[in-house]
Amino acid sequence: MDEINYSALSTVSRGREVYRGVYGEWEVEESDVKEVLGYRAGISVAAAALLLDSAIALGAVDGTALQFLREWQDALCLVGAGGLGVSLVLIHIYVAPLKRFLQLLWAAGVMGGISIMATQSQPLTEYVASHPGAVWFVGPFFAAVTGVAFKEGVCYGKPECAVLFFITPALLLGHLSGMLPQSAERTLLLAFLVTSLIFAGRKYTQPIKDDIGDKSVFQFLAMSEEQQQELLLQREQEKLEEQ
Repeated sequence: MDEINYSALSTVSRGREVYRGVYGEWEVEESDVKEVLGYRAGISVAAAALLLDSAIALGAVDGTALQFLREWQDALCLVGAGGLGVSLVLIHIYVAPLKRFLQLLWAAGVMGGISIMATQSQPLTEYVASHPGAVWFVGPFFAAVTGVAFKEGVCYGKPECAVLFFITPALLLGHLSGMLPQSAERTLLLAFLVTSLIFAGRKYTQPIKDDIGDKSVFQFLAMSEEQQQELLLQREQEKLEEQ
């Protein structure tokens, strides 16, 4: 998982800052910037789509506009799901199986949502709202959301991520079990939506390098076992020479 406590800046190369990582020095390349911006944009799209879709489902939009937008609710769900999907492809997590697990959760939730869209006349959001058991179909998607919140919270200590981590399962499990009154569900949903927007917006206030993590770790993991052993021996030799 990403770490932002890097060693001190070591040098400047070709006008770029060079950082000292666990397995060597690394730079922020143009491709890294594109990946990070894509990751942040995906989160923003997902948060915005969820907000608009929920506003339609709750009747916050009135008149002829409501009827028009209701016809596009499922499309909004797919756009939001696609945004998170892009982010889960671009997210920087050291433990590859964890990243794949989040992607599998996302895929399971999307497939569950599409199956409801294909078999029910109601928009997905409204169907889930009126049929608590449908949480089993879309729940994995929100489990992936919870995973992203956990990763961001652990790496950066953001309070909004902690809120998302607890609110998301509380909202889904409360709806599934029927234990929450409708007013409480709406309050939790509103808190979830507002916190998601805060989370998405605050991503743009972070330095690009923070979302990359220690790039030398990813470079090390991409090496063959022989190359890894060679690098480790080289690093050990460098430490001995520095003493």
